[in-house]
Amino acid sequence: MMNTVSDYHRLKQMAAVIFNAGLQAVDPERCVDRYLSLTDNHLRVGETAYPLDTIGRVFVIGAGKASAAMARAVEAVLGDRIDHGLVITKYGHAVPLQHIQVMEAAHPVPDENGVKATAAMLDLVATAGPKDLVLCLISGGGSALTPAPAPGIRLADKQAVTELLLGCGATIHEINAVRKHLSRVKGGRLCEQANGAAVVSLILSDVIGDNLDVIASGATAPDPSTFADALALIERFELKKKIPPVVADLLFRGAQKEIAETPKPGDPVFDRVENFIIGSISEALLAAESQARKRGFNPLVLTSMIQGEATDVAKVLCAVAKEVDRFNRPVAVPACLLSGGETTVTLKGNGLGGRNMELALAAAMELDGVQRTLLLSAGTDGTDGPTDAAGAFADGSTVARARAIGIKPEAYLANNDSYWFFEQMGDLLVTGPTRTNVMDLQIVLVDTH
Repeated sequence: MMNTVSDYHRLKQMAAVIFNAGLQAVDPERCVDRYLSLTDNHLRVGETAYPLDTIGRVFVIGAGKASAAMARAVEAVLGDRIDHGLVITKYGHAVPLQHIQVMEAAHPVPDENGVKATAAMLDLVATAGPKDLVLCLISGGGSALTPAPAPGIRLADKQAVTELLLGCGATIHEINAVRKHLSRVKGGRLCEQANGAAVVSLILSDVIGDNLDVIASGATAPDPSTFADALALIERFELKKKIPPVVADLLFRGAQKEIAETPKPGDPVFDRVENFIIGSISEALLAAESQARKRGFNPLVLTSMIQGEATDVAKVLCAVAKEVDRFNRPVAVPACLLSGGETTVTLKGNGLGGRNMELALAAAMELDGVQRTLLLSAGTDGTDGPTDAAGAFADGSTVARARAIGIKPEAYLANNDSYWFFEQMGDLLVTGPTRTNVMDLQIVLVDTH
């Protein structure tokens, strides 16, 4: 057990400070400001300039947990030069806007409000023409928030498929490969609706590797995946008999080339499309690294591409922490180990939790009895699974403290019930909506003895 309660609370506070520094670095309004400016009637996006006197109407559309905050930054730059605007965000993530309508919908499982909002967005884009500019604001969560079922598919079918994919341990790359082939907006299909207008996307990445075709299912990016890929994933995760028959039939017909594929790299529909990634987990890690150094820790960024089952990742992170604690390697104490990415959870129980809390609970068991070592795993969007927490803290005293009040950590882990475990322990991290989303951040602090 840790030497003192004050050691635990001090490290807990320090981890929260380092996490918040990472969040600030990927604040969506700051990210937009770094890429978007208006000078001499030229809209500059990165190194590209768009002379507004040659552009007809300016449309601002978007989807994702950060889209409303991104839209507020766009309004600050363009103001009343915006002719039409609509963004779709998660419930509770809206902000007041003057020129752009905000609609809210469900995440991670789509709902009817998402269908209505996406239909309104597609109707708006369909009014654009070759002289117009469509500025698209995309962030994580955009897939669930833009349900536009392919012909013959109902919302209930998409909901069922989404829930099955979320619970089977599939990565976001795999989940979105399926989503793209059940949609009229994903996989680059949004660009097909723009009637030749110039399309510029500002993208906040929430996927490992920052793949344009995966972030929010790549609404404005070429799609290298195919119906055959999607069908193979359904079969690999043994979901073919579980998904609605109409979905299985659509994927099969698509794989047989009876249905048109999503637009691929080189398709002329992308001739006037530019995509800019304006923020990612890398910026969050760099800021966290800097903050840790300021606080007296020796920081080490392990990776920005962490993935795999949450419980397995916990074992690896804790193994590194123990190495630091015992041998002062690969970095000397006081140390701050940092990683980012997105783990998965294969559901076996019926409890309440998310991948970060699952990772933290597994870490608590790995760290049992290890002194002055603490882990925080949390989602940068402020939400872990279907809960109100971003993640949780765990340290070498967590298991002992739990057992002292009659709580069995292994039972909660087996039931995927990490939320209620940490809620009872008082070790949840609750931030509320951060209105950003660049995957998850793990912070492991190993203090001096």
